[in-house]
Amino acid sequence: MIEYRAKCSNRFIEGYHRCRKNDLTMRIVVAKPGLDGHDRGAKVIARALRDGGHEVIYTGLRRTPDEIVRIVIDEDAGAVGLSSLSGAHSVLIPRVCEGLRASKMDNVIVFAGGIIPEHDRASLYDVGVRAIFGPGTTSTEILEFLSTIEERSESGDPVGVGEEAGWHW
Repeated sequence: MIEYRAKCSNRFIEGYHRCRKNDLTMRIVVAKPGLDGHDRGAKVIARALRDGGHEVIYTGLRRTPDEIVRIVIDEDAGAVGLSSLSGAHSVLIPRVCEGLRASKMDNVIVFAGGIIPEHDRASLYDVGVRAIFGPGTTSTEILEFLSTIEERSESGDPVGVGEEAGWHW
């Protein structure tokens, strides 16, 4: 089960709770792995997720995979969104996924965005990435993905990076 925080009376209750319909929030880390210095898209997504009711931690630029894993652990995040525009996605994103699994963070959802060619996507799905969003993706689509994750989690279907592979958005 994914760890969520539900906002109830201006405070957060740990665990999985629902106070009112659509009041469920997920703690999401948004990160820029590698030397990529372009973060406008990541900031737009972070804001859209926050506006969609989620708690977002933006790591800033130029994070190593190990730093991203440590931030996910320290922040007790349920998901991590990785933005890649530099072409290093086929190396950096799998390292984040491996680091999460090695740290026993199998239930963390990993999704990616940026310039990731179609021919590179299958290998990222194979390492546990659950969704890849390219240019032109709407914030509504990303929020729908997170709603689907909630539904899958509630029904016991795998959603995390270290859980059964196969399903992706």
